[in-house]
Amino acid sequence: MANERYNAAAAEARWQKVWDERGIFATKNDDVRKKYYVLEMFPYPSGRIHMGHVRNYTMGDVVARFKRAMGFAVLHPMGWDAFGMPAENAAMERKVHPKAWTYQNIAAMKAQLKSMGLSLDWSREIATCDPAYYKHQQKMFLDFLDAGLVERRKSKVNWDPVDQTVLANEQVIDGRGWRSGAIVEQRELTQWFFKITDFSQELLDALGTLDRWPEKVRLMQKNWIGRSEGLLVRFALDQATTPRGETELDVFTTRPDTLFGAKFMALAPHHPLAAAAAKKNPALAAFIVECRRHGTAQAEIDTAEKMGFDTGIKAVHPFDPNWKLPVYVANFILMDYGTGAIFGCPAHDQRDLDFVNKYELGNIPVVCPPGQDPQTFVITGTAYDGDGRMINSRFLDGMTIAEAKEDVARRLETKSAGNRPVAARQVNYRLRDWGISRQRYWGCPIPFIHCESCGVVPVPAKDLPVTLPDDVTFDRPGNPLDRHPTWKHVKCPQCGAPATRETDTMDTFVDSSWYFERFTDPWITTAPTDLAVVDAWMPVDQYIGGIEHAILHLLYSRFFTRAMRKTGHVGVDEPFAGLFTQGMVVHETYRTAGGEWAAPAEIKIETQGDVRRATLIATGEPVEIGPIEKMSKSKRNTVDPDDIIAGFGADVARWFMLSDSPPERDVEWTERGVQGAWRFMQRLWRLAGEAAEIATSAPAGRPAQFSPPAAALRKATHQALAKVTDDIEKLHFNVCVAAIYEFANALGTAIGDIGSDEGTNDGDSPSPTPDLRWAMNEAVNVLVQLFNPMMPHLAEECWASLGHTTLVAEAAWPRVERDLLIEDTLTLPVQINGKKRADVTVARNAGTIEIETAVLALDAVKKALDGRAPKKVIVVRQRIVNVVA
Repeated sequence: MANERYNAAAAEARWQKVWDERGIFATKNDDVRKKYYVLEMFPYPSGRIHMGHVRNYTMGDVVARFKRAMGFAVLHPMGWDAFGMPAENAAMERKVHPKAWTYQNIAAMKAQLKSMGLSLDWSREIATCDPAYYKHQQKMFLDFLDAGLVERRKSKVNWDPVDQTVLANEQVIDGRGWRSGAIVEQRELTQWFFKITDFSQELLDALGTLDRWPEKVRLMQKNWIGRSEGLLVRFALDQATTPRGETELDVFTTRPDTLFGAKFMALAPHHPLAAAAAKKNPALAAFIVECRRHGTAQAEIDTAEKMGFDTGIKAVHPFDPNWKLPVYVANFILMDYGTGAIFGCPAHDQRDLDFVNKYELGNIPVVCPPGQDPQTFVITGTAYDGDGRMINSRFLDGMTIAEAKEDVARRLETKSAGNRPVAARQVNYRLRDWGISRQRYWGCPIPFIHCESCGVVPVPAKDLPVTLPDDVTFDRPGNPLDRHPTWKHVKCPQCGAPATRETDTMDTFVDSSWYFERFTDPWITTAPTDLAVVDAWMPVDQYIGGIEHAILHLLYSRFFTRAMRKTGHVGVDEPFAGLFTQGMVVHETYRTAGGEWAAPAEIKIETQGDVRRATLIATGEPVEIGPIEKMSKSKRNTVDPDDIIAGFGADVARWFMLSDSPPERDVEWTERGVQGAWRFMQRLWRLAGEAAEIATSAPAGRPAQFSPPAAALRKATHQALAKVTDDIEKLHFNVCVAAIYEFANALGTAIGDIGSDEGTNDGDSPSPTPDLRWAMNEAVNVLVQLFNPMMPHLAEECWASLGHTTLVAEAAWPRVERDLLIEDTLTLPVQINGKKRADVTVARNAGTIEIETAVLALDAVKKALDGRAPKKVIVVRQRIVNVVA
């Protein structure tokens, strides 16, 4: 064995077959052991896995294998986020049905994932496009409606004119659709909404309980929910300037302290007052139409040029009836935040300052920073949003911001206009309800029927699922369901009259917001979940996925679990107890002289000293080595996992993904690193063989005593075991890998020492002592178990070669002997007259006299004493030694 090269291709296929035939990764719901649910975000079936998948699923698999070995009942399932626009695009481009394209891709990707040796429970496999899955999603939709969590209303939406569907704000990138690249427009459509805002405060408060989530993710969600406390202020309007004699304008503000810095009012383009003014002003109407050509995403609005139109309407300052503010319609005000109207204080809000600088409205600073002279403090290009004292604010002058806010609130709450207070305290949230209507075919049908007499009628539960028709065409843009000749035409379930189905389908984020609950019992047909089973498995103990899902997917999943709780489908509040967001896989980019991107497989790299040169393998043409970037098809800097697995084995790909950098950071894929991982795999194979030869005839029972070589080997074994155990728990996979490297070196040294000892006796070599054979047997078995979660195929091959008739995948994790973690020596700092001058290393159990003797023998101490006896030597055992000269 020791002289043979490990054949990864043959071994990996063989062990995958064994695992599959024995079904050792299938989990039973009646398992009485303590549960552990580990889950990676399931993939979209695009047809090929990429290196990001390899990294993500390898991390989850390490945790799953480790927890099984620790004695947990581990749930580690896999499924497919299978609905979505790419399938429809493929249908149009390739003349293939979305269903056929999707299931072909699922088959291909499943084979690829299996080739990685992942310890997945494939018996629980689900695809969100399967009617057996979305039947329950439709039923929950109806349950949510009954619980008051669904409503249908008109709303301004982002409309992609190419894909001809609604886009979420986050699907609008720089004003364009995330898939089509088309310039997004605003339209008003009747949409279905999930009332996620009903849980705004609960979702916010519960972030404090998610202590195993990354802080940055919790902060992103907190900011997205966006709780703000302020005042709802009523501004009187100059009726002589309003189009229909309107009398007031409500504004929500978090900065009532800055009212004396107000220079203008601004309305959202969709505000009713703006619409009324536009009826009498064609130029304003045209401006509003132009505003609608842009998306509703806050990020896009914040970065766009600030544009406004003076309506001619005037608002009256609440503290001064003679102070009238111009009312603009502005492109940076959203109708669905606050009241859709603001007062602008440009000196202390950058957005407002950009606006007034464009329209030359000026600004009045009303907060003076500490240390600034109020007489000379001015604002020009940068607004001041820090702390300070009030200035230019009449009765507020000299107050802190907090004092001014409270004083303004008190005055306006007690001030009346039209028998109502001018202001009231209010809490607002940035979070908006979740619009889930999408105008596309390949999605979960919304289970409703439109009847002229009865209105919008839910599909009876007995008629679910509402399945998609297969006979659709994609010969032109738009939703094929709208033009289907038969599918959309049905009878009203209430009155029996001719009616039509709802042709919108659900946002695919709905599909991925509860799949983790369905995994707990995917076989149940009568309900989305079995309440006892789902509550036994949930929440997911460790969820792993990309930071790009930090807001929407995670927030929607948190809402959905609460909605399922309210409707009796689950008993927990939070879906994910632990969350880990891994970094990306990156690679160099390569570009030819003609500007074309080249793939890594097409490149030959030569190194001379510190200089690296790249050429095309096919032609020898020089290629520019570009920056290291995220692997992407557009820049062709991707590496095919199939090629790596075929050339080096899945274990090498897995090992490299874990070894090169901390898992939360990006990992750079390099050929050099992959080859290094392959060489280490071969070294582990040889070490296992060499150690096995020494461990032959090791005593079955543990020896009563161990010689120094055996004791040293055992100490190295248990130190490595403790390190890897602790760091897998912390998800510090790269640290685990480093510990295994170190342990392999120690084992190799021990094997080499034995060989060296045997070679010094002129052919009369003594056999290793029984205690050393026992320690070597322990060491090699522990080594195999340590790298098993990372390189499971090699581990099984080594385990079998060590004489085991069981699988290492089913072996219990070895127990750490904590006594062996205690060092025999310790190093103490030595102070001379109160200043540290040296260190002394002594036996851990050394007495005071032994420590004093060792300290007085140090050169630094001798030099300080200069032949004199010390006045005093103070030994604080296991901490410090003080010498008084």
